Amino acid sequence: MNQPRVSVFPKGYLEVLSDGRMDVFEWIKQAGTLGADGLELYPSFLKHSSEAYLISIKEAVQKESLSIPMMCSSPDFTHPDASFRENEIKKMKKVIDIMHILGPGDFQSCRVLSGQRRPEVSIEDGIQWTVNSIRELLPYAESKNVHLVMENHYKDGFWVYSEFAQRSEIYLQIIDQISSPYFGVNYDPSNALFADEDPIALLEEVKNRLITMHASDRYLTEGYSLDDIQKYVKEGYSDALSHGVIGKGLNDYHKIFSILKSVNFNGWISIEDGVNGLYELKESVDFLREMINKYYILPH
Repeated sequence: MNQPRVSVFPKGYLEVLSDGRMDVFEWIKQAGTLGADGLELYPSFLKHSSEAYLISIKEAVQKESLSIPMMCSSPDFTHPDASFRENEIKKMKKVIDIMHILGPGDFQSCRVLSGQRRPEVSIEDGIQWTVNSIRELLPYAESKNVHLVMENHYKDGFWVYSEFAQRSEIYLQIIDQISSPYFGVNYDPSNALFADEDPIALLEEVKNRLITMHASDRYLTEGYSLDDIQKYVKEGYSDALSHGVIGKGLNDYHKIFSILKSVNFNGWISIEDGVNGLYELKESVDFLREMINKYYILPH
């Protein structure tokens, strides 16, 4: 396929799907109404990892004419305890196993991160621990035909501290040390924005290593500034950040898509939206379809 495909991630349902108040099969049915090509899942959406259960999920997704190309996993490789990091690697291998069953034959991916920006961890140690952990995972991922995609990340919803590699100078040092056809970038423009950096400049840096993308848009909550986000340290996301419909926020999606087309990017773009309701997720799908049509399909 010579154009990107659209996946959806239910940002608005993250907590209820993770704690079991909402069943993943209910989300799959709703996702089938959005006009997307696929789903991105979070590991805690799954009740367990038996093969029969995973196959039942895959069949339910296929019934909606969808697939599951992406898993939004959040390994934490920056803990100072080596046994903790080793356990994170073991957990990621289980996630890779799950993705190997759930994913379509043509492409499967799991997100990787650096970990939390713990005050006691030096930049040098955090970089090395992350690089070593991902390198250790890669042969296993390759054996399962699963790509590992590192996101320029802000903060996992269940973490205490922000992403260690939130700043691009750290993120780029990590990805530059890892070379494998099964490793690349999951680019998220909003996360660059809230690292107080230029999303377009980062995309130019990583465009040739791009495998997947998170599409989101962010709005500053009334009464907050970008500076407030950098100061904000507590569990969960900063109140200064608001998710919203893609294309109406602070990101320049026309510029983003012109760069994507310039490198013939044809991977999966997963929409992180729906915080204010499923209708916003549908609007975001429609917007991405318009952009793909404009930059990939219509003659220029």
